Amino acid sequence: MGLFDSLFAYLDKSSAITIFVLAVLSIYLFLVLWIFIYRYFSLKSKVATEEKSLKKLYMGRSKSVEKDSLLFIYLSKVLVPNSSIFSVAKNDAIKDATGGLTALSIIASTSPFIGLFGTVVAILETFSKLGGQSGGSSIAIVAPAISEALVATAAGIAVATFAYSFHLILKRKAYELNVLLDSQADLILSQKA
Repeated sequence: MGLFDSLFAYLDKSSAITIFVLAVLSIYLFLVLWIFIYRYFSLKSKVATEEKSLKKLYMGRSKSVEKDSLLFIYLSKVLVPNSSIFSVAKNDAIKDATGGLTALSIIASTSPFIGLFGTVVAILETFSKLGGQSGGSSIAIVAPAISEALVATAAGIAVATFAYSFHLILKRKAYELNVLLDSQADLILSQKA
């Protein structure tokens, strides 16, 4: 019996609530992966651009940031660079760079509870079915039903683990971008002094 056969057999035995919970967690997992992949490569590109710009400033090859730097658009609007324009530029860049982190945080904190809800409902249904049967119920009858119910909790914990890990990775990349922007601003302001 293959993986898909096992999955379909599990879903065939599952209640509507369990299927709904697993569907929600699947959507959560898709969102987590999409946000992470999109944001990670976007931030990686921005960090590389700012590192290149900062390196040229350090080496004295340039008196200002590169044209593809996030700071360039703001600096081109003023005659004399000042801390206020750098602050505005940095705030806009970090606001954009941290987009999606709230969604990852919400998913990381809610998915275990959604999985647990699915498990509790499935266990309640199992016990209500067993209570309606005449005769005793042994561990051999209860154990498989409970183990199937725990799949929802496991799915919720798995989604939360990915969401939380990806949240921290993206947060670190945004911090790197922030430091690079601050360093460039400080170097440019020190040249003007």
